[in-house]
Amino acid sequence: MSSVTVTTGLTRAFSEPGEIDRNILGGKGYGLVEMTQEGLNVPGGYVISTSACHDYLEHGSMTANLIEEIHGRLSELEQATGKTFGGGPVPLLLSVRSGAPVSMPGMMDTVLNLGLGRDAAIALADVTGDTRFMADVLFRFHGMYAETVMGALETPDRDDLAALIDDVDADSQPGPVYDRVWEHCQNLVRDELDEEVPSDPRAQLVGAVEAVFRSWNTRRAVKYREVHKIPNDLGTAVVVQSMVFGNLDQDSGSGVVFTRNPVTGEPGLFGEFLAASQGEDVVAGIRTPDPVTALRDRLPHVYTELETTCAELERRRGDVLDIEFTVERGILYMLQVRSAKRTAQAAIRIAADLLAEQVVTTSGALSALTLDQIRQVQRPGFDPDAYARAREDGRLLATGVGAAPGHVVGELYFDSDAAQQAVKEGKTVILARPVTSPTDLHGMIAAAGILTATGGSTSHAAVVARALGTTCVVGCGALDIDPTAGTMRVAGQTLTIGDVVSLDGSSGEVIAGEIALSEPAAEDDRLSGLLELARKRAGAQVFARATTPDQARQALTRGATGLVAGIDDVLATTGHLDSIITTLREGEISDASAALEAAVATEFSKLFAGASVSEFGVRAIDFHADESSELLRTAELFIAHPELALPLGSEEILSAQLRGIATALRSADSELRVHFTVRKIADGAEIAALVALRDSLADSGRVEIGGYLTSPRGIASIDVIAERSDIVWIELRVLQAAVAGISPRHLLTSEPLDSYLRRGLITVDPRIEIDDQVGALVDTVAAVLAQDPTLRVGIRLSGPVSAELVQSLQERGFTRFGVDGDEVRPSILALGQRDRRN
Repeated sequence: MSSVTVTTGLTRAFSEPGEIDRNILGGKGYGLVEMTQEGLNVPGGYVISTSACHDYLEHGSMTANLIEEIHGRLSELEQATGKTFGGGPVPLLLSVRSGAPVSMPGMMDTVLNLGLGRDAAIALADVTGDTRFMADVLFRFHGMYAETVMGALETPDRDDLAALIDDVDADSQPGPVYDRVWEHCQNLVRDELDEEVPSDPRAQLVGAVEAVFRSWNTRRAVKYREVHKIPNDLGTAVVVQSMVFGNLDQDSGSGVVFTRNPVTGEPGLFGEFLAASQGEDVVAGIRTPDPVTALRDRLPHVYTELETTCAELERRRGDVLDIEFTVERGILYMLQVRSAKRTAQAAIRIAADLLAEQVVTTSGALSALTLDQIRQVQRPGFDPDAYARAREDGRLLATGVGAAPGHVVGELYFDSDAAQQAVKEGKTVILARPVTSPTDLHGMIAAAGILTATGGSTSHAAVVARALGTTCVVGCGALDIDPTAGTMRVAGQTLTIGDVVSLDGSSGEVIAGEIALSEPAAEDDRLSGLLELARKRAGAQVFARATTPDQARQALTRGATGLVAGIDDVLATTGHLDSIITTLREGEISDASAALEAAVATEFSKLFAGASVSEFGVRAIDFHADESSELLRTAELFIAHPELALPLGSEEILSAQLRGIATALRSADSELRVHFTVRKIADGAEIAALVALRDSLADSGRVEIGGYLTSPRGIASIDVIAERSDIVWIELRVLQAAVAGISPRHLLTSEPLDSYLRRGLITVDPRIEIDDQVGALVDTVAAVLAQDPTLRVGIRLSGPVSAELVQSLQERGFTRFGVDGDEVRPSILALGQRDRRN
């Protein structure tokens, strides 16, 4: 074997020194090169880089230079191992695996035992002294290659092999056995595909590499990247590695081990080992593996080495790892290492434990958690696999508008009185109505989910459900809901009282039957401790939206600094709003003012009494709010009272709310700091007028004054508005909608924005990022705040927050955030992940 030098940079040997880049080597290749550099026992091999994949996808074929380099690396591997590819005396067999920088389904599965031509097969039988072993390896290779590389659907099963080699023993002549097995397998492929698995080992290798590149654009892989926002131009690497044989004898085997339990987070090795097997046997379910701890008795020296290696790898990487390994004749080989997937509960315990063990820093522990994991432990969600199966099984009944997020499973009830009674009896109820009205409020409060056939995201059901924090789907036009008959008909099916359905309040999907839910975790000292660290690092205040005393208490338990509430939301959930709006539509403003003042005083005295915080923000009713236009029936309202369409159009209505808040504050008998804000403020004159109105009212002096800025004009006046206000909130969702020219309600739902993004008609998802135009407006506010840090300027975020969005605002200098109640903890985590000292 001659010496070979490879220099083009399209490939890299595991043993090659120097810096390593995951984007070039892919996840598998990166881990193998890193373990090799650390001196672990890794079978030799090389990585074909993502750059080579880019070339293939651009040209549609592998270049001559790449093929030459692949063969050059193969020669190096022959020299390093002392084995011969495609021949003897000791044959070199290979595994070929895909290895994208980001793990994803849809990529090509592994091909093992590649390189078995007739000469290599005979040499394998000779060197192992076992013809039956050779036949097993050959049979496995042919089936894998035909299925994985060529796309065959019909591959021989293990019973075929048993029949083929029934009369073969270890000492049988290998040539005839090879011919018998090979021809049987080839016949199956010929019959199905009218082609054959290559008998030339080098052609096998090139074909397998090309198949990996092709798999980058399979439908499943493309869809996965689309859903998870993975760039399409990453490409995949290919890992070519010399084989070690876990199926060689009883002192051999294959296994998968996690350095900690990925379900509970409990310390200690967790995984499986299957003696006398190859890796495919462990994952394919052909045989039942033993717990990895069984290795302690079977091969104690191997278990000790595995335990030590896993602990060292975990310490170096500061993460829980998923490791594949093989044992060949009592020698341990490491085949793959990657970050382990884990449940949300496990992630929290692991982060806390690694921090306590000083394996990671505070920054590392917080960075190991995701915002979705925090959401999962505080609120139940559908099991993803069960949800997917329900769709595949045709259980999707209808899709409406997702009006209030969450996953819920419950029994159908069509009458609010019956729903309330059923909840008292311990049932989980979904209240299904053609449309809801204030007379349904008691049933809506009791229900775990709300479903309506008509109405949109600004309907009564939607507004009340959001205020209550109850999962809600509205506007399901395919549903014929008949409360009198107690039925719900859809697509030829009839559901009755007590039938179980599942609702997704984000996607708007209604599923027949029960979908398994993950249980929210009990309060955990580990999570509380991590979030306290995040809060200290963040140096920020998080205000929670709360419309009921229970929501207020829950938000404070979750770590909210202060509370915010909209008067319209509070009155909608307590049954006052509809009568006040009816009075406004049918009479004079003065007729409604007294009722409004009394209702505000009554309901906010309850909220203030239980608010063990120093600050509470109250937003005035926005009669022109996009999210409640159906509930308020604004078209009719503005015909009677057009002045209500403007922020300060009716001093009488504002005075009633201010007096009610002042009364509630006095009754609370506390030092609570309350600010009264008006939405859509766009001029300093409006704030000056609001301050003057407050000053003109008796006993309202303790109430501070502020505004919500929702337009570019308001942002342009931020310096004057902030100077004249006690507090200013930037309502980001409404501002983004104004800049984009779309309805603010669409920033709270999956559709139609998801479809628009998929079509490439908008480049930035405003639900999770700030585009350049909005960024420039936010920077205007940040500049004013930087000049005078004593100004109280906050950002109001609606719906689920994203780490990217929160951290980009934090980087701009914002330290005051208003979020929905369920988003307090995710927001604290996101803020703590970026140390303010950075």
